[in-house]
Amino acid sequence: MTLEIGPDDVLVVVDVQYDFLPGGNLAVAGGDEIVPLINKLAGKFKNVVLTQDWHPKDHISFASQHAGKAAFDTIELDYGTQVLWPDHCVWDSHGAEISKDLKIPHAQLVIRKGYNRAIDSYSGFQEADRETLTGLAGYLGERDLGRLYIVGLATDFCVAWTAIDGAAGGFDVTVIEDATRAIDANGSLEKAWADMDEAGVQRIQSREILG
Repeated sequence: MTLEIGPDDVLVVVDVQYDFLPGGNLAVAGGDEIVPLINKLAGKFKNVVLTQDWHPKDHISFASQHAGKAAFDTIELDYGTQVLWPDHCVWDSHGAEISKDLKIPHAQLVIRKGYNRAIDSYSGFQEADRETLTGLAGYLGERDLGRLYIVGLATDFCVAWTAIDGAAGGFDVTVIEDATRAIDANGSLEKAWADMDEAGVQRIQSREILG
């Protein structure tokens, strides 16, 4: 039995950008494989929101900004432990662009995140300081939209944080697992699914919507 997608349900497409696709600075293995599937899923939704990682070139999360540090090292910042990344999704760069293979002309909103130099932002709802809001919850609330279905990159970081924050904000949240791909560094994927389960995030496969 296929799930009925209602007129108030929302597909949230997380960070399908060139730097997270094969050949990008922070490529997620198989990231390109999910794009046609996301396009099919989007056809079932009246409401689609995109998120876009969008960093200044000297962003605090870049390993290049910390002497003696390498990508995937961690440091402690005011807001907690920060993974250091290769430079990626620098604003106005090709790598920051949303993939042209993503064919969702009816998407109504793009939420940019991570543009504050001193704070990283995995979640589409709030930055990593857990205080600075993106406005996504307000948008969804003002439009009286319902269940959130989340797809995109990467499962264990931006997808998971968006899903968990959505659930914490009172939304009914489901991750479409086969329409995501993970970085999976140091057990991050297993931990992310455990955290999402604990937060009440549901997990389904695309066939449950597409039939």
